[in-house]
Amino acid sequence: MTRFMIYGATGYTGTMAAQHAAAAGLDPILAGRSAGPLAALAAKLDLDYRVVGVDEPAALDNALFDVAVLLNCAGPFARTAEPLMTAAIRTGTHYLDIAAELDSYHLAEKLDRSAIDAGVLLLPGSGGSVAMLGSLAAHAARRIDGDVESIRIALHVAGSMSRGSAISAAENLTVRTLRRLGGRLVDQDPQQSRDFDFGSGPTVSHPITMPDLVALWRSTDAPDIETYVHASGSAFPEGDLASLPDGPTTEEREANRYQASVELTGADGKVVRAVLDTVNGYSFTPLAATEAARRVLGGEVRPGFHTPAELFGYQFAETIADTRITDLSN
Repeated sequence: MTRFMIYGATGYTGTMAAQHAAAAGLDPILAGRSAGPLAALAAKLDLDYRVVGVDEPAALDNALFDVAVLLNCAGPFARTAEPLMTAAIRTGTHYLDIAAELDSYHLAEKLDRSAIDAGVLLLPGSGGSVAMLGSLAAHAARRIDGDVESIRIALHVAGSMSRGSAISAAENLTVRTLRRLGGRLVDQDPQQSRDFDFGSGPTVSHPITMPDLVALWRSTDAPDIETYVHASGSAFPEGDLASLPDGPTTEEREANRYQASVELTGADGKVVRAVLDTVNGYSFTPLAATEAARRVLGGEVRPGFHTPAELFGYQFAETIADTRITDLSN
């Protein structure tokens, strides 16, 4: 079991992940349910491919027989995460994905014990906002003496959204805006906006339910966590989502960088702030996920559910493209 597989390899992000993986010499197996697109991409990149649906448990197990690391790029993850995570546990395959949906992280929590018993790593959010925000919060936490009491964190989403992300977000949109309080997920007032400094002064950001409510709690043990977003451009489209383009063009991605801002409070009342600046999220995600897969293939593994910052360290995001984290003065 030495191979690397990308499931959903012909999607917008999956294709970029396949290209990065091939360029890095990882020799990925491309996988998904549509033979035609897979064959075309595999021929273009000179790679192997396997056709299998997530609703075929026995076929999934057969497809993973020699696969050490599986990267799931096929959203909506509400449809693909459970069958692929459970197949990975059955076959002893380390599981990574790029999910930004809270339910995928609850699923990883639920399957944590089974994964540990099987010696399998579960790493949802190996690319994307969870990798960004986890690194940012872990960086800032180094300036806190003792325990982190609370985290308030915000993501600036710039530019347009891919069709797959828009559909996935719409299908998994919760009517509840949540925060973590005293270690429990509770309702948050959706109108209670806050200002965050993304590097150019205070910017109004709005509360939103993000998977970091699980991921940051797991990696920092902070009992109080709030997640926010500031959107610019057409980051959250409306109307017929199926008619959207595959995703932003290279030029659009280059014109719209992402930022994130965090405020941590220690048990002693000390407050620290930091900001992250990086490439567009659709450029960051396949790069980060491919790098995570490379590290796991190289032996950076701990069985069970982990986050990228927890597994690889607080500097993980800064190894991707030209990502920079800067401490802000209080």
